[in-house]
Amino acid sequence: MLIMSDIIRGYTDTFILAQILHKDSYGYEINKAINEMTNGRFELKEATLYTTFRRLEQGGYIISYWGDENTGARRRYYAITEKGKELYYENLNDWKIAKTMINQILADKNDE
Repeated sequence: MLIMSDIIRGYTDTFILAQILHKDSYGYEINKAINEMTNGRFELKEATLYTTFRRLEQGGYIISYWGDENTGARRRYYAITEKGKELYYENLNDWKIAKTMINQILADKNDE
């Protein structure tokens, strides 16, 4: 399972960019969506999540703004920039290439 967590850790930025690609969102909502999509098998630690937000914002890949909440706490929302979209699609393409190579290397020769 260590290898799996290493692989996933390398794509944290991409996971977050994917979540805000079509809709601005806030930290808890992003983490909840990732957790639900993986049937509870993956959840970002809060420190990792907000460190990633900071790094992506400093790199110009996302912007943040305070939401206008009428009830409850104000939330900081995150939106993807054009530069962030470029990074997302570049990372997605890299993942597809890596996935194909891994599948070829690990293919069960008995299935042929």
